[in-house]
Amino acid sequence: MSDLFETLTDKIQGKGKRIILPEALDERILTAASRLGTKGLVIPVLVGNENEVKQKAGEFGLDISAAEILDPENYEEMEAMVQSFVERRKGKATEADAKEILKDGNYFGTMLVYMGKADGLVSGAVHSTADTVRPALQIIKTKPGIKKTSGVFIMVREEEKYVFADCAINMSPDSEDLAEIALASSETARLFDVEPKVAMLSFSTKGSAKSPETEKVSEAVKIAKEKNPDLLIDGEFQFDAAFVPSVAEKKAPDSPLKGEANTFIFPSLEAGNIGYKIAQRLGGFDAVGPVLQGLNQPVNDLSRGCNADDVYKLALITAAQSL
Repeated sequence: MSDLFETLTDKIQGKGKRIILPEALDERILTAASRLGTKGLVIPVLVGNENEVKQKAGEFGLDISAAEILDPENYEEMEAMVQSFVERRKGKATEADAKEILKDGNYFGTMLVYMGKADGLVSGAVHSTADTVRPALQIIKTKPGIKKTSGVFIMVREEEKYVFADCAINMSPDSEDLAEIALASSETARLFDVEPKVAMLSFSTKGSAKSPETEKVSEAVKIAKEKNPDLLIDGEFQFDAAFVPSVAEKKAPDSPLKGEANTFIFPSLEAGNIGYKIAQRLGGFDAVGPVLQGLNQPVNDLSRGCNADDVYKLALITAAQSL
């Protein structure tokens, strides 16, 4: 795990990346902001009333002198932000609506990212996933050619690193969705110095079973290959055929993956969520994430059960995504 974050630290050191932390009165957020600022890895930008934030940090004995504090109630460029928000929402919000909406830390913080005042946002310690992701989808939106964002976990055990997706967002992805998830996950893999070898998972290997579920996965492979012919991707696979060379030799001898996949795309959110938790709890893997992918600029969601170390690590990941 330490090697994983040493890699990220090397990438972002000295880049001056500004990461928005909207939940500035939470002890976990303040603790992470203090650590990030002290180490000089990113510039933490806390959202809230300056006096309240500093008072709360003092109560916890935390040094946040390296952090910036921005308050929606007296932000100097609020008028420009309001106009930008109205334009971005294309008639779905009036100026009066925008002024009210932008009092919300997540919307305010997301607009800071959208307007280039910051490089990414981390929220969710207090708010729900919907509260974190909704502003991102409305304002930042997905990259060209991508219809939906998705969530990956980086599974780490000593020297081993694997990418699991989608384990966080899309309940029942279709073939187009799965292809998008595969392409986005390959980019995320490279962020963590994993050269992607992508397996599209199912309960069938190369037609050993036929059903709409298996055909959806095999069709996703075709779509992904058309969009990126250079990507090493194959399927549909049962997990053992994707991961164990001796099984791959029997079940899929012609596959270019040869049982050496490291980026696994699950056919549904149900499968992905169960899969990463089994690897975490039975396999002893650390699960880093979820890391949201497919957005024009990085926004990431914490679990409400997170600790300060989770906040710190996700801030580093978010900064690296912005490079």
